Amino acid sequence: MTAPLHRPRPGTPDTQQAMRRRNLSRTMYTVAAEGPLSRAAVAQHIGLTRAAVSTLVDELIRAGLLEELGPQRPGGVGRPGSALAVSGQGPAGLGAEVGVDHLAVCAVDMRGEVRARARRRVSNRGRAPKPVLAELTELVREVTGEAQAAGLRPAGLAIAVPGLVSRGTTTVVRAPNLDWHDTDVASLLPGDVPVTVENEANFGALAELWLAEDSPADFLHVSAEIGIGAALVVDGQLLRGTRGFAGELGHVPVRPEGPACPCGGRGCLEQYAGEEAVLRAAGIEPGPDRVSLLAERAGDGDTATRRALRSAGTALGIALTGAVNLVDPRAVVLGGALSHLAPWLLPSLERELTRRTASPEDGVITSGLGSDGPLLGAAHSVVRAVLDDPMGAAAV
Repeated sequence: MTAPLHRPRPGTPDTQQAMRRRNLSRTMYTVAAEGPLSRAAVAQHIGLTRAAVSTLVDELIRAGLLEELGPQRPGGVGRPGSALAVSGQGPAGLGAEVGVDHLAVCAVDMRGEVRARARRRVSNRGRAPKPVLAELTELVREVTGEAQAAGLRPAGLAIAVPGLVSRGTTTVVRAPNLDWHDTDVASLLPGDVPVTVENEANFGALAELWLAEDSPADFLHVSAEIGIGAALVVDGQLLRGTRGFAGELGHVPVRPEGPACPCGGRGCLEQYAGEEAVLRAAGIEPGPDRVSLLAERAGDGDTATRRALRSAGTALGIALTGAVNLVDPRAVVLGGALSHLAPWLLPSLERELTRRTASPEDGVITSGLGSDGPLLGAAHSVVRAVLDDPMGAAAV
């Protein structure tokens, strides 16, 4: 698992307790990113004395967050030190995803490894939140049971949803493709662990930032399943907006007098480049593995499918032009279902960007995480919360 050193937020008071918490966090991040490491190597990385680091490490070992692997003698010179690694047991991050046509849950340990996961295909469009979340709870319990059998305990549950989430709350203000409005997700779940809720595109962007090799610090992440979402990462930080609603690319009008959209607008991008719109244009009935079917038909040279994907790429390019002109990201990253269809979307998308704006410095990149991005981002957000406050998580 790659992870940069933790840096405290500006304004954090430098009390003795705050400094200790920060140094515990820096120690965890360093071992997570660079380990296995000796105490001396950790001290060198974070600029503390070896004695100070040994005290921190002993505390983290007692809490079950770090473990010693045995003697390590870098270069074969000097007294061997004990190699430290993040424990494969103890706290784990639970990630969950509520999709329009599926539910998914996974458990990720502190090393960043997925240790258990479950997925269920189910149509959630138009279903009331309560039965959907009851079914999600069943999957959470299933994955939690597997994780506990492996010596893990959930430190929190983060849920990705295809809608607007009020910043700092667990309330889905509006999810047009689910037909949810003003739904407090946490209130409909058992109170076993702390719950966070975030827009799926935001979690997808965070997964790209945290897990993808050589991810830029500034990029616009675009993902699609039934709908289309986007998230903007600036200087390594997610830009949420005042209310938490930033990134609603799917409801940017491409043709203002176009067809009606469930959001209440007309001619939105989703009506031209959303999964269902592309399937209609390609003459494919909705059903299981439809994205794979689109890719298969496009690869076989099916004229209608390729025309539908070209049209979708053009609409995406038009919608992205405004965002790229406004924020000047280093790259545009295609995730979710879009990543599987990139070979047929990119030519027309890039043509529109080139024609209408200066293209991003690194161009348009296809995510290697695919449809797993939001789920992995959710689980890793819990893991990183533990790395931010190791002893707080150990007390949960």
